[in-house]
Amino acid sequence: MLARRECRQIKVGGVPIGGGADIVIQSMTNTDTADAAATLAQINDLARAGCQIVRLAVPDAEAAAALARIVPYSPVPLIADIHFDHRLALAALENGIAGLRINPGNIGGAEKVRAVARAARERGVPIRIGVNSGSLSRAVLAEYGGVTVDALVASALEEIALLEAEDFYDIKISLKATNVPLMLQAYRELARHTDHPFHIGVTEAGTPERGSIKSAVGIGALLAEGLGDTLRVSLSGDPVREVFVAREILRSLGLYDRGVEYIVCPTCGRTRIDLPAIAAEIERRVEALHIEQPLKLAVMGCVVNGPGEAREADFGLAGGKGEGLLFARGEIIGKYPADKLVDEFMRLVEAHVGG
Repeated sequence: MLARRECRQIKVGGVPIGGGADIVIQSMTNTDTADAAATLAQINDLARAGCQIVRLAVPDAEAAAALARIVPYSPVPLIADIHFDHRLALAALENGIAGLRINPGNIGGAEKVRAVARAARERGVPIRIGVNSGSLSRAVLAEYGGVTVDALVASALEEIALLEAEDFYDIKISLKATNVPLMLQAYRELARHTDHPFHIGVTEAGTPERGSIKSAVGIGALLAEGLGDTLRVSLSGDPVREVFVAREILRSLGLYDRGVEYIVCPTCGRTRIDLPAIAAEIERRVEALHIEQPLKLAVMGCVVNGPGEAREADFGLAGGKGEGLLFARGEIIGKYPADKLVDEFMRLVEAHVGG
């Protein structure tokens, strides 16, 4: 087990963050928030995929007003993302939002931050200080000579001080950057100065393929060091993909044990069955079952590592020449021709889920 950084605990709605709680998966809608129906549909898609908190862009009064038609029907707590106009944060609070995200570089001055802090404190709503390498204030950029580790950390500490001066401590902090080494160093440095929980991620990581890799490296490195209490994988396109990648990053570090873990052979010259097609079909059919309980499945291509991995899984397949062995909890169930392997494997999984 990885040792986690000790920090305070806050709650976004009913979801505990920090203080020993499980790491929380977050994503963000890309609908027009003023379109309440479309936004709720995407929130529900995200929740079904395993997202535990959803952030919404609130760029104008119409979006803020729509929160009153969204918040009561959301299956997960919602966070309002606020820039440039603190009055939008106040409106979001009035309309029942569970959390706020404000950017210290553009919210509009210290007194406006204080006003938001007072209103959030009255309602018991936490605030994420969302420092971003692309939107540091001119003053911070001038003082530190550009986007540096010290600039990111100073921006966060300055905003923390503003909120705490208003007796507001339900704070979460993020220090996002597109540059992974910069992001890593900034979180490490900030951890020396505060015990507030961290939201982690690589901002504007990219398209699903490249962005998933960049996010896995950056987020995974922080998690391996015990840093991070909530996370978002920022990818271009359907945000449901973000939830899948986040879940697999956590699973790879032993920080997520719900649902299905797949162990799949990469294939080599020893493989004598169409393992990529078999694995893809098994994954497609298993995912359609929406399994919540922990389950380990191994789909292996040959006799070198295949039997060992298959025995260690709840259900496993080890390929041979045009055929394969099926295993259930370490025991051989039988040998089947390649064209029967998927159906027989799924019979075992479905019986387990149904039982």
